[in-house]
Amino acid sequence: MAPLSLSFDIQSVASNFLISGKISETRVIGEGHINDTFYLKTDSAEEFIIQRINHHIFKDVAGLMENISRVTSHINQTCINNPPGNSLKAPVVVLTREERNFFKDQSGNYWRCYSYIPHQPVNRMSIEVASEGGRAIGRFQNALSCLPGGALHETIPDFHNLRKRLDAFNLAVRTNKAGRLQLSANQVKAIAEREEELLKIHELESVGLIPVRVTHNDTKFNNILFDKNQSAIGIVDLDTVMNGSVLSDFGDAIRTLCNTATEDESDLSKVNFDVQLFDAFARGYLSETSGMLQSVEIDLLAFSCKLLTYIMAVRFLTDFLNGDIYFKVKSPMHNFHRAANQIRLLECMEMNFETMESVTRKRFCC
Repeated sequence: MAPLSLSFDIQSVASNFLISGKISETRVIGEGHINDTFYLKTDSAEEFIIQRINHHIFKDVAGLMENISRVTSHINQTCINNPPGNSLKAPVVVLTREERNFFKDQSGNYWRCYSYIPHQPVNRMSIEVASEGGRAIGRFQNALSCLPGGALHETIPDFHNLRKRLDAFNLAVRTNKAGRLQLSANQVKAIAEREEELLKIHELESVGLIPVRVTHNDTKFNNILFDKNQSAIGIVDLDTVMNGSVLSDFGDAIRTLCNTATEDESDLSKVNFDVQLFDAFARGYLSETSGMLQSVEIDLLAFSCKLLTYIMAVRFLTDFLNGDIYFKVKSPMHNFHRAANQIRLLECMEMNFETMESVTRKRFCC
């Protein structure tokens, strides 16, 4: 998917939400693959986030926003009740002037508004930050373990269903819509070679052996917000919060935390797996969740890292073969480099897998 036009009248969009004061600053922020995000500040120093929701991907916008409203309200209530230093904040959903949680403009675009959570970027990854990130994901899952009300809407059906992802991938290989199959021969082979092993969790899920919980499902490490002291204060990008497995959250966080290169680095010699950061994250995560998790979940934590990395390789390569119709790309080879990067990271995980398993099981036992 080519980058979408950002020539929107954001002040006009913002006027539909219950924002007091005059907007004094607007700018594009973030590098999300899916939505378009803007920062707003008013003359009274209030700060907000305006997002254009990609309704081609999130087709049930009303259901999506109902999920987010429920989850953010619950997390913020939990934050009030918990002692300082042991809770997370969530952005507050700002209603429209018609008291709805989203706005649809005349061009058919869907918009939402959140309060802005002030935070500081992590300039240098460290053992302490990795451990704090693990605690944050654990706290998030603990908070949602008692979410009141019925089941959440499935915002993207079969989001982590590897069987469905592989079906789409194999169709992309057969049809070769964009004529890119020859370029991807080595990557296609690498995915095919691992298919049987990586379907293990899917098979266990399909017969109900892995608990279904309310989870984030897109726990890239940059979705964790930190303050100036590098303490985790919140988790954002809540579009995919729905019923799922804690394994998806653990695996996706490790996939993005422990890669020694960026996700789209084309020089694969820079891609490696940082075992020390893995150890620190697992330590923090299990300090918050060991009383909640079942033994089958503990046993599969290390495996989940391979699984989520594999799923992303499959998704990126599928999109490349289909002509870049899902993810935003900066060049024709962008999705190819992403897929190759993830396959290389998976290879590094395979070389360190025994150590990874010993880390999670030792942390749990101790």
